Amino acid sequence: MASVIIREANRSDCSDIAALIQELAAYEKLENEAIATADTLEQSLFGPQPYAFALLAEAGGKLAGFCIYFHNFSTFLGKPGIYIEDIFVREMYRGLGIGKLFFARISEIAKQKDCGRIEWWVLDWNQPAIDFYAKMGAEAMAEWTVYRLTQDKFK
Repeated sequence: MASVIIREANRSDCSDIAALIQELAAYEKLENEAIATADTLEQSLFGPQPYAFALLAEAGGKLAGFCIYFHNFSTFLGKPGIYIEDIFVREMYRGLGIGKLFFARISEIAKQKDCGRIEWWVLDWNQPAIDFYAKMGAEAMAEWTVYRLTQDKFK
């Protein structure tokens, strides 16, 4: 089994992250929605006002996956939280525990920053991910409906 490390991404990783996002989009059948580029990622992750953070997984020295997260806030808890935007592990590296390692690192960050919770979404059809999250003890928030306004609808 290849040794796996989880590390913080840096500016020089933006092209690799963009490629991983394209792989994730293909897996989710959403290729037409993935327009992130190395340049937009560099600005959003490492610009003067970083909006999100990225972790990378390496297995045997090869790029195996990524996790992008950012902080949100719970008014009920009066504390920050962490929202995981995406976790993706390349197919050839699945089963090595990389997903668990990503969640372990995110949990460490949440504890360090006194966050009240960690949240994320999962596509209804992605049963392998749903099963994985259930094994970790995560609960589906079935009573909530997600809404979205896209940039073209901002007024």
